Amino acid sequence: MVTAMENKRFEALEENAGMRIDKFLSECGTGLTRSAAAKLIEDGAVTVGDSAPGKNYRIRVGDIITLQLPDPVLPEAKPENIPLDIVYEDNDLLVVNKPRGMVVHPAAGNPDGTLVNALLYHCGDSLSGINGVLRPGIVHRIDKDTSGLLIVAKNDRSHKLLAEQIKEHSFTRKYQAVVVGNIKDDEGTVNAPIGRHPTDRKKMTVTLKNSREAVTHYKVLRRFGSYTHLELTLETGRTHQIRVHMAYIGHPVAGDPVYGGKKYLASLGGQCLHAYYISFVHPVTGRVLTLSAPLPDYFTSFLGSLEK
Repeated sequence: MVTAMENKRFEALEENAGMRIDKFLSECGTGLTRSAAAKLIEDGAVTVGDSAPGKNYRIRVGDIITLQLPDPVLPEAKPENIPLDIVYEDNDLLVVNKPRGMVVHPAAGNPDGTLVNALLYHCGDSLSGINGVLRPGIVHRIDKDTSGLLIVAKNDRSHKLLAEQIKEHSFTRKYQAVVVGNIKDDEGTVNAPIGRHPTDRKKMTVTLKNSREAVTHYKVLRRFGSYTHLELTLETGRTHQIRVHMAYIGHPVAGDPVYGGKKYLASLGGQCLHAYYISFVHPVTGRVLTLSAPLPDYFTSFLGSLEK
């Protein structure tokens, strides 16, 4: 029997009729792949009404499908003596300049060598516990191959107050990026909702289905003909937001292997995207903190190559 962390219930609509149940579960916002859904069906974690279906079961209109999600098997985050580029630190928080290639927290495939492992060594027990043992202190995230500034909370009070600023959009985050192509306007806004990609669960996409509001402002810093150097300001903070929005308007971030298309410039080793500026109200002192991180070598080297 599966130990349930969470139960999810779905009612099949006319548009779902005839669909295999494993396919249905992979497409209704569970985050499951089709093979993972099939495994849960085989394990008895899925019922239709009061019955346990086979993975070949075809959905009927009005079916009530219940899914029991199992407790995840979590790796243990351990302290590791990994150097950190700390831009600011006090008793309540720190701001770190994360290098490109570093994962923020442990997960499947990345059990160690992450920012969290480094923080546990540097801070010891002085990290907020709101996000659990695998994400201590992590208030917001940036992608593995995005470099730049991240705030880390050292206690729960600071974490809650910082999270409220992000929710209320009073927390300023600016990035620099090089995108493919010559953007027509000197500045603009992309206002397009983002949700999980319907067929590739590792990707996000602009969609009206199961999505959330996403707003990105951009300003041209320099044009290079085939590429444009941008400053981007997040109004919201969705997963992969800048990368998805830039690809959506036809100007993917240079070097982005996920959203950049077939000619994504693999030689860059990842997307040319850097979180260079952050401004927020200190959760304890009430003082406005404005911090910046210079463009890293990979970014300046690419800009230099474009100038030739």
